[in-house]
Amino acid sequence: MIEVLAPSGNLEGLKIACLYGADAVYIGGYEYSLRANAINFSKSELEEAVRFAHERGKKVYVTVNIVFHNRDLNGLKEYLEELASIHVDAVIVSDIAVITLIRKHNIPLEIHLSTQASTLNYEAALFYKSLGVKRIVLAREASREDIISIKNKTGLDLECFIQGAMCTSFSGKCVLSNVMTNRDANRGGCAQICRWMFTINDNSDVFSMTPKDLNMSIYLKDMMDIGVNSFKVEGRMRSVYYIATIIYEYRSLIDKIKSNTLTKSDILYSNDIINRCANRESTPQFYDKLPTHKEQYYLGREEVSNQDFLGIVLEYQDNKILLEERNYFKVGDIVEFFGPEMDTFTYQIHKIYDENGKEIDIARHPRMHVFLEVDRVIPKNAMMRLKVFDKNDYL
Repeated sequence: MIEVLAPSGNLEGLKIACLYGADAVYIGGYEYSLRANAINFSKSELEEAVRFAHERGKKVYVTVNIVFHNRDLNGLKEYLEELASIHVDAVIVSDIAVITLIRKHNIPLEIHLSTQASTLNYEAALFYKSLGVKRIVLAREASREDIISIKNKTGLDLECFIQGAMCTSFSGKCVLSNVMTNRDANRGGCAQICRWMFTINDNSDVFSMTPKDLNMSIYLKDMMDIGVNSFKVEGRMRSVYYIATIIYEYRSLIDKIKSNTLTKSDILYSNDIINRCANRESTPQFYDKLPTHKEQYYLGREEVSNQDFLGIVLEYQDNKILLEERNYFKVGDIVEFFGPEMDTFTYQIHKIYDENGKEIDIARHPRMHVFLEVDRVIPKNAMMRLKVFDKNDYL
């Protein structure tokens, strides 16, 4: 089983992730999630999310992965039973107390061990297997040799991060946020101190301790060969454009690996798309070697969010699309459309119409609705972005 696993911080993100190629989605419920600042899901939204995903053959995993204090145990059993009644496909947990409670009360939930448990060896994995854990989400710091050993010794499903932010500390062990802001990093309140810039002298020189992002696009086939089952993208706080782009590219790469059609040009092209969509540089980090200074920012950095995401298609009718604008574009711009069940294609904007049918030269107001004439059917939820890379240049 090979699975592309996407993050979602809200219902819109979950739907986009499913449509753009995710096999499963992980989300935070209204309790016990490590992304307290995400919108997360109410009970009714959880029910809708599971229904939407299951209708499309997708799975939904819910995070219950904070570090629990005694007071947090109040209501935990009832919450887990509610998740089971909604038919979520698994819970992602880090605290043995949650595992014990599920087993003690025979709550019908599949258990996945969170990366917060920092699992890096097979003895730990075997221990969790004995408790009823079916899948281990390995620590981001796992090397290729670690993964091979754990897979061979345990036979467990293994889930590995392939894209997204890294932690300055070992996964799940950082207390910088607690010390500096009194916000508990292991209970959903991380203030991301590792992203801060610190002045180190009177000349206003700065220091940071920020790891570059993880990017495993060049090692996907190798990861599949050594037994990784689930390929996880980090980012429950990310935009729908980020989720759509990253999942679309990784889905494409993995499908080409499975069909034995992947080329080097495919990897280079997708890697450029992925890197431009993120706002930090990215690297394989721990997989092939111990990280060095090249995998870290020390003396400043730039994190400029690009404005490539121009709009999302709301509907298509009579050779026109209704587009919800997200960033400025104008007549004459060369753009491209990508989306579910369609090939990416290039388009030059010749005419723009407002909602009243009046021709305009520029779409300048985010969330405004405009019409564009197109010469092919474009499905709902496809996205329009600025054209930056030409795939033919990679051949």
